[in-house]
Amino acid sequence: MPQTKHRAEYRFDRDNLPSLRSWKSADTLPSLKPPSEVVLDCGWGRLIFAHTFNDQRKLVQTMLQESPGRRDMAFYLRDPHVVLSMAPQEIFLDPSHTFRLWLDKYQADPSLSKRIVVRRLKNQDDCRRINAIYAARGMVSSDTEFLWKHRHSRSIVLLIAEDMTTREVVGTVTGIDHHKAFHDPENGASLWCLAVDPQCQLPGVGEALVRYLVEYFLARGRSYMDLSVMHDNSQAIALYEKIGFQRVPVFCVKHKNAINEPLFTGEAPAADLNPYAMIIINEARLRGIAVEVLDEETGHFALSLGGRTIVCWESLSELTSAIAFCRCDDKRLTHRILRKAGLAVPEQIAAKNADANEVFLQRHKQVVVKPTRGEQGAGISVDVRDPEELSRAVRNAKKVCDHVLLEAFVQGEDLRIIVIDFSMVAAAVRKPAQIVGTGKHTVTDLIEKQSRRRAAATAGESRIPLDEETERCVTLAGRGMQDVLPAGEIMVVRKTANLHTGGTIHDVTDQVHPDVVRAAELAAREINIPVVGFDFLVPDVSGPEYVIIEANERPGLANHQPRPTAERFVDLLFPQSVSQADSNKTEGIRNA
Repeated sequence: MPQTKHRAEYRFDRDNLPSLRSWKSADTLPSLKPPSEVVLDCGWGRLIFAHTFNDQRKLVQTMLQESPGRRDMAFYLRDPHVVLSMAPQEIFLDPSHTFRLWLDKYQADPSLSKRIVVRRLKNQDDCRRINAIYAARGMVSSDTEFLWKHRHSRSIVLLIAEDMTTREVVGTVTGIDHHKAFHDPENGASLWCLAVDPQCQLPGVGEALVRYLVEYFLARGRSYMDLSVMHDNSQAIALYEKIGFQRVPVFCVKHKNAINEPLFTGEAPAADLNPYAMIIINEARLRGIAVEVLDEETGHFALSLGGRTIVCWESLSELTSAIAFCRCDDKRLTHRILRKAGLAVPEQIAAKNADANEVFLQRHKQVVVKPTRGEQGAGISVDVRDPEELSRAVRNAKKVCDHVLLEAFVQGEDLRIIVIDFSMVAAAVRKPAQIVGTGKHTVTDLIEKQSRRRAAATAGESRIPLDEETERCVTLAGRGMQDVLPAGEIMVVRKTANLHTGGTIHDVTDQVHPDVVRAAELAAREINIPVVGFDFLVPDVSGPEYVIIEANERPGLANHQPRPTAERFVDLLFPQSVSQADSNKTEGIRNA
């Protein structure tokens, strides 16, 4: 294990907070002036090294010079209570913990996945992918030119993780070399902006990024690496502690702006609501719209502004009529309305007796079985191919609804399009749940692990059920639930791509063909529904061919971040709030 060239003892001042330490080495070093008032532009904002400021008022003045749309942070405060007292209306103490790893104590892990490659940026598309991951994680984006300019920097180390099988960028991390950045006499380094694509199904991406950065700084003789993590991010904290990080009493302060608002305004309403409700509530609160939770168990809430009150259940509001709701709720009715309007839909019949059902199966070879009413993929069986399977699928569908439909199976990408106020706002390809073999774990173990990762990435909304349908899909793949899946082998374990059954969602808004956009907007008008999510099957996202298979009257808007689904929804409910929202965006205080 390589040793650091200049090992120094860490000391605490009388307040038990970290201070600069001097070099202690057998080597004779030239006299270095202590660094003074160090501020480093990181693209998403400035990293202010607070311990290099002798004048605390100058530190506060520097923080208040934050640019619009950026997130500055002052790190390594000796006296946070003093700094806060100087501008209590402008700055706040960040609710995060600091963890430190002494690099000479680091233990490598040779068992990490060989499918993940961590590397520097190669092209500007890598920069765009970094920002896409930031946006998906609700983080502040960086200017792509900044990222590209610093791709070879030794002070700001920009790294991405690439899935060698799909060639997709699935994660990113930024490292700061304090020695290279400002000749830090502590010989330290720090980790920032660790983010993994929430739709990534490959395990170990975050750990691979952290370990690569640790080993990068270790090879360059740094003494330690620090990081800041939100106090309630238990999954990340468990990863850091596994690698060997230990918590240290280091504090951070930030500027009170709209980006940081959730961190200093406290929790909004005291109710346990899901992400689909909270994305709307947070957008409403940002505009000064009052929020009242009417029933926590069902998630019903009321939004009020200027004498107007609208009750919502996630994206279903009082603006959706009972007739429009019925037209979406009954899949037979949806199918008839869209077909009558000249829109492409797959052939569909009501399930009858076994003989009649088998005739439909023989005609199409592959069919979809689904309950007439239902949501979140419940009771649906896709790609049914034989009579025995068909009978079982019909029985399962009847557990959800007495009336069951048979539909011709159509190959293609599962495309969800969100239409608000009769205009498309977002589109995303939904992919069914899949697992990746390790050569050590059974199919059941891998499903459980992937299910935990999906739940963590979606606030508990996405999980892979260990049910009869999952077992059917595993059998179709030629495996059993207790088989050990070979390392690197990918297995699709659900045929439906619903988020609630472990599916992932990938934004393609800018790629959808105009004919498909027009079809979605026409379908919304035919149903006469102001907010709707349509499920399309398309052979090519950028092509004109399609079929519409379902309409969802309560689509999950949170699944399409960073597209402005919640913004357009609140625009629809409260048009008078649009000017204020646009003003906020112009000032750059939104997390774009």
